[in-house]
Amino acid sequence: MTTDPRPLYARATAQAARLVEAVRPDQLSAPTPCAEYDVRALLGHIVGGTRGVTAVGETGTERSEPVTAPEVPDDGWAGAYEEARKRALKAWESDERMASSVTVPWGKIPGRAALSAFVMETVAHTWDLSEAIGRPFPLDPELAEFSLATAREALPEGPREGRPFGAPVPAPEGAGAYERLAAWLGRVPLSRA
Repeated sequence: MTTDPRPLYARATAQAARLVEAVRPDQLSAPTPCAEYDVRALLGHIVGGTRGVTAVGETGTERSEPVTAPEVPDDGWAGAYEEARKRALKAWESDERMASSVTVPWGKIPGRAALSAFVMETVAHTWDLSEAIGRPFPLDPELAEFSLATAREALPEGPREGRPFGAPVPAPEGAGAYERLAAWLGRVPLSRA
């Protein structure tokens, strides 16, 4: 993949930040398309994951502690995510980091490939969150198209043992980019679950 993922990561995190800000307190215990997460747990994963993206950008290696953010109060998610995303964007500014190898949970890969995967994960979880809170605004389809191409390149079509994504499910006829991405990642919209 030759596209510089940094501008896409900036757009993906800005879109996610807008969505995190839209979460109401009464939605924190709502289910998400990620069966193991309610909205509060998904927010913890998003903030914690972004902190992990920062660690890779700053040091070249994933941190060892869990990807969660349990210390965030219910009214602090928007601030916690904004702080984490700004730090992540700064950590990935360097052309050198993009060209060098980094260590992530799935192996040692070029920084550019790692950040492309982080775009995909951010976009996927943005869709999860949007579904969970009732789709408050349209999501950027270009981000989903990039993420779908990244996911198809990185994830096998069949069983995905040891990976945080299920096997692909059929996307509905006429599905948009986010629905196709979700289906490739083994997710089903809450309305169809």
